[in-house]
Amino acid sequence: MQTEETQMQQAFEKAQAEAQEREQKQEEKAQEVQTNGENQAPQDAANATPNDNESEIDFDPKELVTENEQLKSQLSALEAKYKADNDKLVRALAECENQKKRIEADVERERKFGNEKILKALIPVVDSLELALKHSDVNDPAIKPIVEGVQNTTTLLLKELGKFGVEAVDPQGQPFDPNLHQAISMVPSPEVEAQHVLSVMQKGYTLNGRVVRPAMVIVSAGAPAGAKPNESASQDNGEQKNSINIEA
Repeated sequence: MQTEETQMQQAFEKAQAEAQEREQKQEEKAQEVQTNGENQAPQDAANATPNDNESEIDFDPKELVTENEQLKSQLSALEAKYKADNDKLVRALAECENQKKRIEADVERERKFGNEKILKALIPVVDSLELALKHSDVNDPAIKPIVEGVQNTTTLLLKELGKFGVEAVDPQGQPFDPNLHQAISMVPSPEVEAQHVLSVMQKGYTLNGRVVRPAMVIVSAGAPAGAKPNESASQDNGEQKNSINIEA
């Protein structure tokens, strides 16, 4: 029994020793390989020829010139494209600004003159009311309340029209303005200076400064040459009477 145990013990120790020996040999071999590699690198560097180094940095100057020209051409193309795109952007911004101004002008024009047709249609109503007042006898007790009512209506209507920018043009005695007045005729008059309004046949109206109806007027031609004051005054009165008849 003891002999068997001894044999087993010896076999175990032998196997253990062999394993340690193999492990030691492997370590020595690995160390040798590492040492040889470290020694080989400097040797390879030393054995390298100048041609090997030159091949790594070898280049052709012509290729560099060609590549440089290509890069310059690409840069010029990009600069031209940038300039063209920038010009388009500037024009687009200017067009947007002009469009904005046009829209604002259209809105402002619509605000001022959008009701022109309606307001223009009310002007003959004012003419009729004023004509009725002109030919009414305010001192007649029978129609005095009616006359006052018409007067109040006319005043109120003109006030409301004024809120929308409507203004009457009554140029009696003022210089004749073809932009605001429409001359029916010219009449000699010693009392009114030439090229001044002698008589207003029909008032004109403007809407926010724009003429919607010119004033119909008779223009003075000044005193007639060689006429006596009484004759001129008589002739002037006759023309004004005719003007009143025309208005009626």
